[in-house]
Amino acid sequence: MWPRLKRLLLTRLRFRESWIVFFVFGVIMMNYPFISIFNKPARLFRIPILYLYLQIGWAVSIFIIWLFNKANNLADHDDAPEEGS
Repeated sequence: MWPRLKRLLLTRLRFRESWIVFFVFGVIMMNYPFISIFNKPARLFRIPILYLYLQIGWAVSIFIIWLFNKANNLADHDDAPEEGS
């Protein structure tokens, strides 16, 4: 089941709409309402909340870019002609 679900997810990420949705979501998450929500004097493990928010958002965006890259590599692998045919 897991390989099938993984392949379905990576196939879905190849669509242009997925790229646009994640880009818009990232822009929204890095603008006024969300930045002001996390710009508080509170700290978590002695680290400012805004700093944690930005660092976690950065890490998640790198993970999503990695997923898109993996989906494109899968597409390239599927489209390549088989040797010996």
